[in-house]
Amino acid sequence: MRSNLVVTSYAFPDDLLQAQRDWYTAYRQLAEAKHPAQTTVLRRRLQRLSVEISTHPFWATVPGRGPAARMALKQMAWDAGQEERSCARS
Repeated sequence: MRSNLVVTSYAFPDDLLQAQRDWYTAYRQLAEAKHPAQTTVLRRRLQRLSVEISTHPFWATVPGRGPAARMALKQMAWDAGQEERSCARS
C-alpha cells in the first residue's frame, strides 16, 4: 500500500487511528473466516467501524482536505499494523 505520494502530516486522534486499525484487523479476519456466523459478526463490525470512522468529529477540522486526510489515516494505520505483525512474527 506504499505509494510515492507526499503525505501531509495530520494529528489524528488516538481513537480514530485505533478505529482504522481495528477496521483493517476485522477485514483480514473476514477474509480468513471459515464459518458463516463468523462472517456475519465481522461484517457488522466492519459496518460499525466504517460509520465510526466516517462520522468522527476530526473530519470537521480538515475542511477541503478530507480525502487526503482519509488516505493519510489509512496509510498510517496500515503501516502501524504491518509493524505490529512484523514484531509478532519475530
